Amino acid sequence: MRAPLSVPTAVAEPGRRRLGIFTTADLTAVGVGEREVRTAVRTGTWVRLRTGVFVTAGDLAEVERTRRRPGLDALAVTTSLGRPSAVLSGATAAWVWGLPRPRAAEPVVELTDPDRWRRGRGWRMTRAVLSEDEVTVRGAYPVTTAARTLVDVARSWPEVHAVAALDAALLRGLTTRSHVAQVLDRQAFVPGIPRAVRALALADGRAESWLETYGRLAFAALGLPPFIPQVELWVDGQLLKVVDGWYPEAAVAVEFDGQVKYRQPAFGRTPAEELWQEKRTEDLLRSLGIRFVRLSAADLGDQRPAVATTVHRLLATPGPLARAFQEAPRAVGRPRDGEVGDDGWLSRVDDRVGG
Repeated sequence: MRAPLSVPTAVAEPGRRRLGIFTTADLTAVGVGEREVRTAVRTGTWVRLRTGVFVTAGDLAEVERTRRRPGLDALAVTTSLGRPSAVLSGATAAWVWGLPRPRAAEPVVELTDPDRWRRGRGWRMTRAVLSEDEVTVRGAYPVTTAARTLVDVARSWPEVHAVAALDAALLRGLTTRSHVAQVLDRQAFVPGIPRAVRALALADGRAESWLETYGRLAFAALGLPPFIPQVELWVDGQLLKVVDGWYPEAAVAVEFDGQVKYRQPAFGRTPAEELWQEKRTEDLLRSLGIRFVRLSAADLGDQRPAVATTVHRLLATPGPLARAFQEAPRAVGRPRDGEVGDDGWLSRVDDRVGG
């Protein structure tokens, strides 16, 4: 029985920088014939992503495991099209930049080309003008810049998702308000631009998660006073906690809790250890007169009226006059624990793709 056909080294190494993708042209250049390719595909050793574009079954499994399939599909499309003027844009570009996207985002590779409108299996190309400073390369991906990407998605995404993407990009320093504003000015007469303008006005750049952005917008919709985002709480010269929102007069901290913090805790702690550490910290802060409001996404849905009642009640009572803690609002957001929203666009040190 013949051993499965392996990818030649001269093809595999460049492919590793493209999530394992290689092409018929790559194989032909090193002497692999069409018959060998058909056999490898038929036996399941290789997977044909598009005409003339392949990946090994092992690399495909690793890409799926690490949730990088959107990137693989995008690379397969751009490789198949072979059109240098077409760049990834819209929701696909948002993935490349590691920005939060709506869960219901259409699984279609989006591209923009200044000269052509086309549509194919699993991809859609929009014809639109792109300035030189609105196009870049991120890893293996030709893509619209973060600023252009944000404007494009904000024209069509629901408000909370558009603002969350802007918050994430500003937090990580992928772009600035002025750069986004420049793109908005150029696109002044493009449909949907007023929505993008409103989204930029609502963005803060200190929110560390989609839920924090959602919470900030929900509080405004409920008519609650705006809280100060990302405030450090210090006791005896030690930073104990950074709260998502803070009402200084009432000494009320607002925390927006997603499950990921407990499913994937930082610093090597187990979920139980993370929960225990957080409880001990909050117990200490409560003993100093700080009150907490903890909210999940569900609380900000049907439970909104109850949330408003609770917050109004807490704000009606002032915080302690003598304070054994110090509060320090952050003027600029900081990604938590060095998180940069990496989507795996470059090969990783421990990557099994192409290994």
